[in-house]
Amino acid sequence: MSRIGKKVRAIPAGVTIEQKNGELIVKGPKGELRQKLHPRITVSNENGQLTVNVVNPENTKDKALWGTFSSIIENMLEGVTVGFKKQLEINGVGYKAALKGVNLQLEVGFSHPVELAPEKGVKFEVEKNIITVSGSDKQAVGELAARVRATKKVEPYKGKGIKYTDEVVRRKAGKTAAKSAA
Repeated sequence: MSRIGKKVRAIPAGVTIEQKNGELIVKGPKGELRQKLHPRITVSNENGQLTVNVVNPENTKDKALWGTFSSIIENMLEGVTVGFKKQLEINGVGYKAALKGVNLQLEVGFSHPVELAPEKGVKFEVEKNIITVSGSDKQAVGELAARVRATKKVEPYKGKGIKYTDEVVRRKAGKTAAKSAA
């Protein structure tokens, strides 16, 4: 049996869960999330307890679906109550980020500013050199943060670029350091 899949989840206060046409709809104070359910997955809501089940718990593919959908539903519950956020740090001389309406405008050493539009339910915040991507959908927040980071990845020699705040960049010694050691 899937340990993650068989876990019973308590539905937080203020959250409603509804199933329509093979789709799970979770509504809460931070928004509404929808997830299409696989035909081999069943979700039951009894007395404020949410359980996820599969057709055949012994089948390896069903076990994988069980754990995956169980984690997705848990993230949906957390997203509509608490929300998710990723923070990125921008480093480099002349590198800056600013909000232009709801869009994020980055000046990161290109001949033109790069403008990124947020997806539905996701928003940007900029404070000095820290960019915060927040929203209720974990996947959308992660993808948008990855797109921001991919605009200008951190280079290993001077550390210029965009990185996650908790990311550690391995720095390399330049050519002059190699010559002086020889």
